[in-house]
Amino acid sequence: MSILSERIERLAESETIAMSQRSRDLKAQGHDVINLSLGEPDFNTPDPIKEAGIQAIRDNYSHYTPVPGLSEVREAIVEKLSRDNGLTYSVDQIVISTGAKQSLMNVVLCLINPGDKVVVAAPYWVSYEAMVKYAEGDMHTVNAGVDQNFKITPTQLDAALTDDTKLFMFSSPSNPTGGAYSEDELRALAEVFKRYPNTFIISDEIYEHIRFEGEHFSLAKVPELFDRVIVVNGVSKSFAMTGWRIGYIAANLTIAKACTKMQGQFTSGASAISQMASKEAMHSDPTELKAMVQAFAERREIMIDGLSKIPGFICNRPEGAFYLFPKVSELFGKTFNGTVIANATDLCMYLINEAHVATVPGSAFGADEYIRLSYAASEEELKTALSRIHSAIEQLQ
Repeated sequence: MSILSERIERLAESETIAMSQRSRDLKAQGHDVINLSLGEPDFNTPDPIKEAGIQAIRDNYSHYTPVPGLSEVREAIVEKLSRDNGLTYSVDQIVISTGAKQSLMNVVLCLINPGDKVVVAAPYWVSYEAMVKYAEGDMHTVNAGVDQNFKITPTQLDAALTDDTKLFMFSSPSNPTGGAYSEDELRALAEVFKRYPNTFIISDEIYEHIRFEGEHFSLAKVPELFDRVIVVNGVSKSFAMTGWRIGYIAANLTIAKACTKMQGQFTSGASAISQMASKEAMHSDPTELKAMVQAFAERREIMIDGLSKIPGFICNRPEGAFYLFPKVSELFGKTFNGTVIANATDLCMYLINEAHVATVPGSAFGADEYIRLSYAASEEELKTALSRIHSAIEQLQ
């Protein structure tokens, strides 16, 4: 009999974190490993934001914060949502958490009862499935492959939703694919959602500002859906603030209060210092991020060009984030020294062990025929990684 709860036994380890740990282990053994498995910008937090954090320490922001966040920081988020997204919220509708991951978990736990139907657009971020399972929801996926740029259609959505669907979850721009819906595409999906008034929608917009084509549009902008859309965002990706651990939701007042109640029993308020730094981020002009976004756009071209030359890799051109999600199923069944590459997990293990390049199998994201590569690394590292992958693939029989 296990001493651990069934709840934790059911919970899978994050494959992105596991692969990153494998990368660190090999590095500790003296291997030169290029880690393309984690979604973390390789830029530093902008200086004005760092200075705001330092000033917060000087100003003695070292005490407990209100559970939903400091009112001045929530007000800054309200202003940001109005300025950047055309969305009008009150401060009471904003809940700040210790990272967008906690924001997502709060919402799922506050909405989902055991057996509730949850529909998720796939490929999906690795933790969506774990969160739904933890809440004992009944998860269904809507699958979109590389042939449709990983974006679901209104017809697919309509076929997946039912009158008893409690929640729909998606991200745009997407982790793991980098796909980003246009305003027209989201408005077309909105017409479907209007026919299912019992369905809430989590719109994960953490990569909002890392977009190469088109303008970001939030589904919450559709008036008929405003009260049902929970916008999830944060500072980790766009402002290179992963270690500051600040995320937030904007939602109807009932859900916001529920998330505050939930968070009050788990972590209480997020770090005051991180919140004050995030306030500065909220006041930043998004155009100040142009240099970082341009660097990612250039790296995207390097990766697409390099992967297109590797046999068995099928890529699209994603509109945002910093990931490529090539289809690699043509390589399944090939062998190396008698060992069969049966699936994406085998391929990723082969690449890290033989090429010393860390990637993540698509099975972690609900898409077994794919692998994810992050290009949040220097151009030199990316070119070296591509060369190593190419050489490794050519060794397969």
